[in-house]
Amino acid sequence: MIFNKKKLSIRRQQILDFIREFVGDNGIPPTVRDIQHACGISSTSVVDYNLHKLKEAGFLNRKPDVARGIELLDEQGLPAYGPPKVQIVGAIAAGKPIPVFSTEGVESSTEFDTIEVAPELQKRFGKLFALTVNGTSMIDALIDDGDVVIIKPGHQANNGDMVVAWLKSREEVTLKKFYLEGDQVRLQPANSQMDPIYCPADDVEVHGKVVEVIRKLG
Repeated sequence: MIFNKKKLSIRRQQILDFIREFVGDNGIPPTVRDIQHACGISSTSVVDYNLHKLKEAGFLNRKPDVARGIELLDEQGLPAYGPPKVQIVGAIAAGKPIPVFSTEGVESSTEFDTIEVAPELQKRFGKLFALTVNGTSMIDALIDDGDVVIIKPGHQANNGDMVVAWLKSREEVTLKKFYLEGDQVRLQPANSQMDPIYCPADDVEVHGKVVEVIRKLG
């Protein structure tokens, strides 16, 4: 975001950058103590003083009696952020596996669509990405073709978790429920008309778990 305002001191720019980053990562503004610790400031009173100056300069509003009462403003003096957004980095098969998507470079890329998520979701799980669902193999889990699943990246899964599974020998990815059964993995669809996929355990990599489903409209 570009502000048509006077140049800030190094410290105030550091504070402002941290607030923007914190809001982007967590969906909520930081506390004064968050700012103090992150910016290496000697006391909360120094933070308060600089927040007051940033408010005077038109960069933010603040409610001093509220722990997270900082509100970033845009060039028109309006709130500069809304609900946090997650990038939709590709499609995932809820049916036959499809070639793998890539999440490399997601943080710095601007080519992806985004979708809004609840601040609580990002606060709980941290970094997230999203995938559009192709197919109906998870329809009994209320995930239909065209829905969007929100994924927490990771390689660990418990039985029954809905996961993004990378099938190494096929070089394909699929969305299924994960079950480790001895030396094999059962990738179970939630559709009574479809059969599970069985793979050697060492042929399956978990790339993330579903933490939220956002259904398409209409």
